[in-house]
Amino acid sequence: MTTTADIVVAGAGHNSLITAAYLAKAGYECLILDAGEIAGGATATQELLVPGFAFDVCSTGHTLIQPNPVLRDDELGLKREYGLEYIHPDPVAHVVFPDGESFTHWFDLDRTYDEIARFSKRDAETYRRLLAEYAEIRDAVNRYRFNPVGYAPALDEAAAGVPSGAKWLRRFNQSAWDVIGYDYEDRHIQAYLIWQAFQTAQPVDSAGSGLLGVSITAGRQMQSWALPKGGSGMLPLALTRLLADHGASIVTGKRVVQLLVENGRCAGVETADGERYLARHAVVSTIHVKALVEMAPRELWGEGFLHGIDTYDVGLSFAAQYYATTEPPEFVAHEGTQTVASGGVVGWPEDVIQAGRDVRQGKAQIGTWLLVGTPSVADPTRVPGGGHTIKLLSHQPWAPAGDPANWETFNDELEHELFAVLQRAAPNLTEDKVLARKAKSPLELERANPHLWHGAVHGGDRGVAYEGRLRPAPGWAQHRMPIPGLYQTGATTHPGGSVTGGPGRNAAIVLLQDLGHDPATVMRGAGREAQRA
Repeated sequence: MTTTADIVVAGAGHNSLITAAYLAKAGYECLILDAGEIAGGATATQELLVPGFAFDVCSTGHTLIQPNPVLRDDELGLKREYGLEYIHPDPVAHVVFPDGESFTHWFDLDRTYDEIARFSKRDAETYRRLLAEYAEIRDAVNRYRFNPVGYAPALDEAAAGVPSGAKWLRRFNQSAWDVIGYDYEDRHIQAYLIWQAFQTAQPVDSAGSGLLGVSITAGRQMQSWALPKGGSGMLPLALTRLLADHGASIVTGKRVVQLLVENGRCAGVETADGERYLARHAVVSTIHVKALVEMAPRELWGEGFLHGIDTYDVGLSFAAQYYATTEPPEFVAHEGTQTVASGGVVGWPEDVIQAGRDVRQGKAQIGTWLLVGTPSVADPTRVPGGGHTIKLLSHQPWAPAGDPANWETFNDELEHELFAVLQRAAPNLTEDKVLARKAKSPLELERANPHLWHGAVHGGDRGVAYEGRLRPAPGWAQHRMPIPGLYQTGATTHPGGSVTGGPGRNAAIVLLQDLGHDPATVMRGAGREAQRA
């Protein structure tokens, strides 16, 4: 069977849904296909273990999308018209260190200052200073992230003309650890900031990660670990409601396996069941670029693009563990215990740096860095009767001891070891508090969502060789692919992974412009009908 629409979209993650939403708003008939059971991709929320317990299957925190105009200005009406609501938990985060000490990050800046000063008065002053210096470039950084490459000044240009500009020119090219290790003296504070920076799955000693040494905690200080009320899946749910109101169709259980090329142009896609979906105007892909290049003859891509994709670093893999419990983790704290939506365990800076290197070499890391998300602490609507959902994320190798198949036997062992690490940090979480549990290795994450290539949830490394104009391949950063009519969005494109909505909005800008629209007019709400009037 063959179905035709104006725009065919391969993948229903939050970025491709955002792209489709702007196109539908401009009057185009959009057809979105996804291999999963529900829309949302890595932003989906499901009852994985126990009825009524809503788990975020991958992403939970939505801090990085808050400054995106899609939410900041509510360009699509997701908050105003479609029920999307955010919670900003306090405390922001809490971590436990190897020596039994802990650190609590509070939404109130003065309270955070006092907590840092408990370890180092100098570091508390440094924290205030770096927040002020980041404020000088924040708007320019957001313009860079939330516009297609070349449509806004690059980061180096963003630093021009501000008092701390020379410092930022250096920091942009340093590693997160270079920045943190230079500016802060206390190992506890250094370790906490590294714990935050590593949430992007970018090795903290990689060149080009320096901005993360400041920007992540600056964003948390402004927005906390922003949580969609009801679960991460409320973002794609709001988008699907908008799309339905604008005549779009979303078809799940349809895995795209081939690009259809006619007369040198991408004319549509074919799914695993042999059905064909043709596009009158364009095909939008959020398929991982490593898989995308296998869906059309290689000669159509060109040697330069293929080299860019062949050498593209897919980044560090994750393992995820899920627990339905009767109470939340009560982390050891300076005075008593602390419950928190975003908690964790972290080793000393040199240990975290080594853990990132070990993962690259196929070695598991056991509790050197652990993110413990318990969103039900701040959002009880996710669970019934006072229960809680806990998700543990850790960086782990795609191929332990050189072979991904080893996960078939290693997965359960890792789950028990990491849960024991959590219990040491939160002794109240005894086995009798666990109603159900599930562990997903990097291999299982990829099986569940092919876009999580090799279990890497952020779409690929974001070091200097894979960022901005070099993402996903040099010369092809503006979402237009080498095959005419084909556009790419998602985490393999600028500005990269996490829940930012940046790739989705940026791809929409390029495509709307190519279709003859003024993107700003569409995004302000006029749409195609008003442009025709």
